[in-house]
Amino acid sequence: MTEHSGAAPASGAADISPRRAWTLVLASLGVFMTALDTLVVTTALPELRVSLHGSLSDLEWTVNAYNLCFACCLLTGAALGDRFGRRRMFSVGLGVFTAASAAAALSPTVGALIAARAVQGAGAAMVMPLTLTLISTAFPAEKRGMAVGIWGGITGLAVASGPVVGGAVVQGISWHWIFWLNVPIGVLLIPLVASRLRESYGPSPRLDVIGLALAGAGFFGVTWGLVRANAAGWSSGEVIGALVAGAALVGLFLRWQTRALAPMISLAMFRRRGFAAANGVSFFLYAGLFGALFLMAQFFQYAQGLTPLQAGLRLLAWTAAPIVVTPLAGQLTDRLGNRPFLIAGMLLQTAGLAWVATIAKVHTGFTEMGIALAVAGVGTSLVFATVSNQVMDSVPSDDVGIASGTNSAIREIGGVFGVAILASVFARPGAFTSTAVFLDGFRPALAVAAGFSGLGALIALAVPRKAIGSPLASSQDHLGVVHGGAVSVET
Repeated sequence: MTEHSGAAPASGAADISPRRAWTLVLASLGVFMTALDTLVVTTALPELRVSLHGSLSDLEWTVNAYNLCFACCLLTGAALGDRFGRRRMFSVGLGVFTAASAAAALSPTVGALIAARAVQGAGAAMVMPLTLTLISTAFPAEKRGMAVGIWGGITGLAVASGPVVGGAVVQGISWHWIFWLNVPIGVLLIPLVASRLRESYGPSPRLDVIGLALAGAGFFGVTWGLVRANAAGWSSGEVIGALVAGAALVGLFLRWQTRALAPMISLAMFRRRGFAAANGVSFFLYAGLFGALFLMAQFFQYAQGLTPLQAGLRLLAWTAAPIVVTPLAGQLTDRLGNRPFLIAGMLLQTAGLAWVATIAKVHTGFTEMGIALAVAGVGTSLVFATVSNQVMDSVPSDDVGIASGTNSAIREIGGVFGVAILASVFARPGAFTSTAVFLDGFRPALAVAAGFSGLGALIALAVPRKAIGSPLASSQDHLGVVHGGAVSVET
């Protein structure tokens, strides 16, 4: 059965239909796979170095190759879904991700692993934005907060599980099984997606090939510069050239979008206060979150001498909170709106990370550290679903695919930015041979992560106060509906 409109009919029914339940389950499982692999490698890096005889730079690329391709291809994944069908491209993305996971598990060299991780990132870029689009088009506005809350809780579970799964699998079996775990899940999901989900398309029947090329190349340049900054230096010609070229190509992409017959993104979206503010919050949320998580895993292992599994278990004090808090926050946004949760969440993440930066020592007990991490985790949990809900509520129903891809790209670039900046603040000679030197870099880096979160809290103040009742309400109430000079919105 095919739907040529991306919107699901509004319904006041209390029960979730079987079709919507399948959409929520399958989309959540898809996002679980991709989010898990964002962090699953972090606690396995020492084992990978020994097994594959890789350098420190090689090991960094096992993390960065995934995030790099993920960030560069997100807009492309959303656009392909709008053009060729969201269900179809969701299935294709799952297939690419599953095949790349098998290739990563079979990698004989670190170079082969890096290449497989890059393909994994490209597959994830098709899956991630389409999961949110599928949910947003399946559920009416009055139930969307609940659905996105569950989706966010599953995402939080994946983030929480990543370091623990990586550490447990490495210690209990071998690093290869970090990737083998994805294969049976993907093989099961693909036929279920084909048989249980409705097909839907975006509003434009054309594919903006020039826009795809400009956006992909531009995001590649920016993210390459950020990823390479720590190793090559911020003043190196490689980094400056990549950042300048990437920024110029992104500028050309934005200019092209004002002229393209089938634009990938509407710049008018950013005239909507709720949409612009939500994307700003996303950027700084993930800049603080990913940067701090990357260093926290190293703190537990290098400064406190813990095993990978022990480090992953201690990180649960931070990362497990979304499993419970995010779905509850998602349900409450349907009545209270998104703004209170965005502000409170970013403030709590700020406080938690600042607390960690203050108390981090070799012999800091887990009780004190765990409480600080839990404060940050509750804050992160309050924002996970509500920021995505705000993005979806801020645009007309026809634009949810574009909005999801835009938000996902900004979020991932924020994560890459955070890791790059915090790594630069942290880096100094002898950081991994002297505990004192490690802590001298770790504490100011965590303070920077807290600063990023504080900026996100300030931006959250710009989110409209009024609880959103429909996708149209945000644009009508605050800035007027403007989309390429004309709008056709289903209500």
